[in-house]
Amino acid sequence: MKTLRWRDALLQQEDLNFLLTNRVPRMALTRFMGWFSKLRNPWVRDASIAVWRLFTELDLSDSKKTHFDSLHDCFTRELKPGARSVDGDPDVLASPCDAIVGACGAVDGTRVFQAKGFPYEAAELFGDAQAFEPFRDGCYVTLRLTSSMYHRFHAPHDSRVERVTYLSGDTWNVNPIALKRVERLFCRNERALVEARLLGSDHRIALVPVAAILVASLRLHCLDLLLHLGYRGPKRIDCTADYRKGDEMGWFEHGSTIIVFAPAGFALAPGIAPGRQIRMGQALMTLPCAASTASGG
Repeated sequence: MKTLRWRDALLQQEDLNFLLTNRVPRMALTRFMGWFSKLRNPWVRDASIAVWRLFTELDLSDSKKTHFDSLHDCFTRELKPGARSVDGDPDVLASPCDAIVGACGAVDGTRVFQAKGFPYEAAELFGDAQAFEPFRDGCYVTLRLTSSMYHRFHAPHDSRVERVTYLSGDTWNVNPIALKRVERLFCRNERALVEARLLGSDHRIALVPVAAILVASLRLHCLDLLLHLGYRGPKRIDCTADYRKGDEMGWFEHGSTIIVFAPAGFALAPGIAPGRQIRMGQALMTLPCAASTASGG
């Protein structure tokens, strides 16, 4: 109990937290973690997971595996069958991941917020103003994955991924402390833009997985390659990959953020607000027809 109080007191010291997680050689530490986490040494694995537990509420009770080959194997763990239920309502866009909801709501033209008083241009986040046009005045939700959470992400609806754009960048921490201090943080960090259309309705959606310090790579099944700081392939990659709602799309190799964008007419699902903890498969947004009905339109 004393250890938990000490840990929480340490993590709540904003200046110290920011110093230890940002005023460090972020890129070098991220590359190191990519190598270190894959070491298949039982002593390294056990010691690493023990240290991890000191700083997080790590819960492996819903993990498919009970034994891990490495720290990386634990980070990217799969869930037991049935550990998450996916909202089957066709008028609902489900959360692609376990997360804590951050800034969310209506897009003001092309402007959104990463934290109160810290706006950024979503067109800059996308790396292409034209690519963002379908989402002008739309709806967005920022989903922050903590390091202890399940790190895989899934299709929020029956959809077809049409294009992935990789944008190299920095690896600032994406916790609330950093978001209140570093302007346009999401636009500075390494990220990918995943553009898709909903099957049946043809609505566009976009997922923007954003990397952070210690996030060594991003795996997208539709590309059959690893996106990471050393990636030197094409920036824009056209593809065609169909997913059913809840199908696995890929994973982070540590905690980070996914920002979900939808066009005008979509609305936040009831209860979606900053600070709420949500699980993969739960209702995140409602489609235009459902949003209109709910508002009496």
